Amino acid sequence: MEAKAKRFLQAIEAGDEPPAPAASAAAPGAKRVRGTHIGGHFDREFVRRFALLKIELELDTSQLIKRAIDELEAREKAKRAFGA
Repeated sequence: MEAKAKRFLQAIEAGDEPPAPAASAAAPGAKRVRGTHIGGHFDREFVRRFALLKIELELDTSQLIKRAIDELEAREKAKRAFGA
């Protein structure tokens, strides 16, 4: 995954469109959690930051989004609990 993420990041920094994912991105025998796809359209800087976080934290896209939402939700609950 790391080499793929680095190529993706290099393409973004060069101003190129990132390579499109292969038709079958899942490895043979890989198990995918059933769920709903969540997506969005982001500028290059955000995509670069997202790719760097994936590399640094060694997470896949779903894991990174889940972690971010879990942390945001916990922070918002704490604000409400303390009346902020």
